[in-house]
Amino acid sequence: MSSPKPVVVYGASGYTGRLICEYLREYNVPFIAAGRDKARLQEAIDGVPGLDTIDHEVVEVSHDVEALTELFRDAKVVCNTVGPFSEYGHEVVEACLRTGTHYLDTTGEQDWLIDAEERYGAQMAEKGLLLSPGIAQMYTTGEIAANLCLETPGLDTLDILVFWKGYPTVASTKTILVNAALSAAYYLEQNEYLPWPADGGLQDVTVPGHHETGLALPWGGTSHPVWFKNDARVANVKAVGGVFDRALMQGVPQIVAAVLEQVKDLPLDEKLRVLAEQAAAVRDEMPPRENQRLNTSLDSVHASGPLGRAHCVIHGTCNYKQTGLMQAYGAYSLLQQPPKRVGFASGCQAFGHRELLGVLRAFGLVSNPVMTVHS
Repeated sequence: MSSPKPVVVYGASGYTGRLICEYLREYNVPFIAAGRDKARLQEAIDGVPGLDTIDHEVVEVSHDVEALTELFRDAKVVCNTVGPFSEYGHEVVEACLRTGTHYLDTTGEQDWLIDAEERYGAQMAEKGLLLSPGIAQMYTTGEIAANLCLETPGLDTLDILVFWKGYPTVASTKTILVNAALSAAYYLEQNEYLPWPADGGLQDVTVPGHHETGLALPWGGTSHPVWFKNDARVANVKAVGGVFDRALMQGVPQIVAAVLEQVKDLPLDEKLRVLAEQAAAVRDEMPPRENQRLNTSLDSVHASGPLGRAHCVIHGTCNYKQTGLMQAYGAYSLLQQPPKRVGFASGCQAFGHRELLGVLRAFGLVSNPVMTVHS
């Protein structure tokens, strides 16, 4: 490498990784685009418009702690998009601990968040480092809405809904199947994790701004119950999500059930191999670049307490662009100043919910939140 770069985007050949690189350019932050296949990386990065205007390098690296430690040695922040994170995240965090590097990722895998906090949270905090999984539209934009509701005191219950119009990426399809096969999904009730029913299926939900109802799933439980478990304001959290395409949502449980039946009696290594094959069969190509007029998002949070109610709706566009932008802003912010909280922390806990909302608004990716408060 010709010169040190402050940010490493690990998994830069993927859909989200490329968007992070694109927004790092907007913030004028030099970076390393890293992954396990340099030819694939180079092809992906060459397709990002305008990257010739920012200092960057493309680096192939093997997925082990020693190689990643060498790669991160001069970096300040790693944006990790290589999942499933419960399978591939540990080596990246361990390398960050060795090198004194802040860690961000894009997942909402509950088992990974819980494990990461237990195994690495205290160690990262001792070093003054941020460990922030789950900075992404599917989690952080809803977390922003939840925190706007919680600005009204006396509310302790969060009912969270996230919807988007688009298609899962290759990586997220694999993560959905791996999560369904290998981990439980939890909601929060009186500050305790409770599992969603194993046979829990599609839920009919009311979608703000639409006359028709939608279909939603617990979607692995999402990160929200984890983030709010140790928040003194909150005792109960349920989060569900889905896509606006009703036919696509109706097919998800059947796909997942068929895959689970296929792998139920296999040893772990064989399960992971079959899950990867099945994910590729469902989606083996990168979705088209998002269209701002077509690929919309919606985050809705009802917050309630004994004597109060608040409802926040954030209408947005291009959920993957929202993710790429928040990742890039997080890295940019960490290069300027310490986070609001070190160790294990969410995007809002680390950077501030109003700050993140301002970034999304500044880039034209969300509208002004619609707030209704009764207290």
